Amino acid sequence: MNPMQLEYFRQKLLSWRVELLEESNGTLSSLQTESLAEPDLADRATRETNRSIELRTRDRERKLISKIDEALRRIDEGTYGYCEETNEPIALRRLEARPIATLSLEAQERHERMERTHRDD
Repeated sequence: MNPMQLEYFRQKLLSWRVELLEESNGTLSSLQTESLAEPDLADRATRETNRSIELRTRDRERKLISKIDEALRRIDEGTYGYCEETNEPIALRRLEARPIATLSLEAQERHERMERTHRDD
């Protein structure tokens, strides 16, 4: 991967990270200002359900941010874009679709087949 492509992915990852952090901050603000004190039980249940879904989404995004940080670290170390299993380059189309990818498409498919095989046991 050439330096221009690496910089493209660095910028893509950084902007994705900023976007996730802004959404997270927005959620924190709304959770601090929002009250669950609804007189109607159905409204309160709906609000609590929505809050729970929002918190689960933010937890997934928190994990995604750590994967983004890991991808940025790999860019700095010069290992970004290479499969962790085979050390072969990961296709640019795959990285474009999933910039945090650590496995080539073939290695990912093998990994998923192994998971299905072991899960069926």
